Amino acid sequence: MRDNQYPGRSVVMSTRGMIGTSQPMATQAGLAVLRAGGNAMDAAIAAAAVLCVTEPPSTGIGGDCFLLYHEAKTGKLHGLNGSGRAPARATREEFERRELMQVPEFGILSVIVPGAVEAWQTALERFGTCNLEELLQPAIKYAEDGYAVTPVVAKSWKNLEPLLAQFPESRRDYLINNHAPVAGTVHRLPRLAKSLRQIAEGGRDAFYRGPIAEEIVRYSRAHDGLLELGDFAEYRCEWVEPIFTNYRGVRVCEIPPNGQGITALMTLNILEQASLNEMSFLSADHLHLVIEAFKLAVAERDEYVADPAFHPLPVVEMLSKKFAAKQFARIDPKQALRYPIAPAAHTHRDTVYLSVVDRDRNAVSFINSLYYPFGSGAVAGDTGIMLQNRGAGFVLEEGHFNCIAPRKRPLHTIIPAMAYRGDDILSFGVMGGDYQPMGHAYVLTNFLDFGLDLQEAIDAPRFQPGGGVVALERPVPQEVLKALQQRGHAVGRTELSLGGAQAIYIDTKNGVLSAGSDPRKDGGAMGY
Repeated sequence: MRDNQYPGRSVVMSTRGMIGTSQPMATQAGLAVLRAGGNAMDAAIAAAAVLCVTEPPSTGIGGDCFLLYHEAKTGKLHGLNGSGRAPARATREEFERRELMQVPEFGILSVIVPGAVEAWQTALERFGTCNLEELLQPAIKYAEDGYAVTPVVAKSWKNLEPLLAQFPESRRDYLINNHAPVAGTVHRLPRLAKSLRQIAEGGRDAFYRGPIAEEIVRYSRAHDGLLELGDFAEYRCEWVEPIFTNYRGVRVCEIPPNGQGITALMTLNILEQASLNEMSFLSADHLHLVIEAFKLAVAERDEYVADPAFHPLPVVEMLSKKFAAKQFARIDPKQALRYPIAPAAHTHRDTVYLSVVDRDRNAVSFINSLYYPFGSGAVAGDTGIMLQNRGAGFVLEEGHFNCIAPRKRPLHTIIPAMAYRGDDILSFGVMGGDYQPMGHAYVLTNFLDFGLDLQEAIDAPRFQPGGGVVALERPVPQEVLKALQQRGHAVGRTELSLGGAQAIYIDTKNGVLSAGSDPRKDGGAMGY
């Protein structure tokens, strides 16, 4: 379907293995693992570690990780939730004592125990063929010897100078004379390299029960934070059963709450009530329907998605087709729903995403994140590790499902996805905080309903409703913007790119792997 209106790169194709990431250095590291005989999980972790060095605004070992793993020999899909947990001292009363009305967005009080390193080793122990020490070597080398800062990363980094300048350790490691490194220059992270070496040699214990945890806790105490050594020693990630819906005969799978993947599935269930393929692509009718479906799904997310260990969640009802039909009936094809949207009554930001398929057709959909760009903004002392700010995902409203509590996991934005179309498999994800479920639904419907190839589905101009305003990327036609305004949408252009995607499709019949990689990022897909 590609034409001259939205020209772009072609789909990448191969027959043996494939990887797509947002950094060429990470793609090459993962591909090298595949070529050397490693499997998809091995390659994913090698690539993720490189991204933690070369794309520091988006990810780091001080962040969290979710993944879906298709095990080829059994045909089973496994989910791993590596989201962090709140410290034992993180109570609503503690924040009230500090006269805070919400969890801070930045600084040490926004930090919870990072889950990425625990998730990496847990995944490797179950499904990997390589050890963590060898897989971390490319990342260590980039951190020690330096790497070339790429354009998209440099732009994001520049925008975060004021945040980084607030913290002496962050200013020391991530700014040069109080400025972000510019594209085409070499940046080194020697303290992060030291931490990576400690993890390579000591595994998860070095991070959670050794010198790294001790330094993070020392830093937290020095800044009146809540983290203690017991919070790290007791942390565990969790294998989970993926949730799914069937969209036009395709089984679409996500990680269950506390992740927001259910939001993408609810959006798809609503869209299934309409004949998208009979609409003109990127028409006002098309955008209006997707926007309204997403707004309804987000209202449910904000009310109910939380840590299920603390509250029973109405997941079955939220995913039912009967509920989707009721939600669809709330949509007026000619008038936008007004904010705030009330959730139905029930009976009961920056990130890196990568996808890998190996020669045996194991597939991993993998996402790692600090949450906001550069997370909390705080580097933990001498570790070189930027800490995430996932605590900002909690609320302080008493009785709310997502109210902060000791050892609780917050509503989490990062969501990997996997879809099954007969014997074929699509491993995909879209980065971008709250945009991610919208991105999942949009890219998938572009592919399934409008017949775009994977790269076209990713390239297509995007739009995001949030806070009562719909942000449109520049290529969305002006006449569509005006038509949306006439339907009551508050619409504005955004100079920012909305999300970043990677996708790999396994064509079982022909034995071919096809991949798309987002031009909004610096990376690409490569196969062999």
